[in-house]
Amino acid sequence: MPTISTGDRPMTVINVFTVAPAQQRRLVELLSHATESSIRHVPGFVSAALHRSLDGTKVTMYAQWATPEDYERMRARPDASPFLAEALSIARFDPGFYEVAAIFTPDASSL
Repeated sequence: MPTISTGDRPMTVINVFTVAPAQQRRLVELLSHATESSIRHVPGFVSAALHRSLDGTKVTMYAQWATPEDYERMRARPDASPFLAEALSIARFDPGFYEVAAIFTPDASSL
């Protein structure tokens, strides 16, 4: 389960995939299978959440890694490569590396 707190640890990776609506389901399946079978077993993996856009054109993976080096080691693993290669054959990929700058919650009086 993602834990969100300010700072640069864990490192947050937000990957936005742009996909044709007819391919969105396949992309979600590929990313789910890759994460379940391979990526979540890599040392340094903290958590991930997979999102699909309501219009069918985007899939976004919000992932947390202990360090940037852990993420890079995962990218170099051969067991993750086939899933990512197929995903990139049906989608455009825009990765981003982030640290949490601020967190906002509802005001207690509005609850």
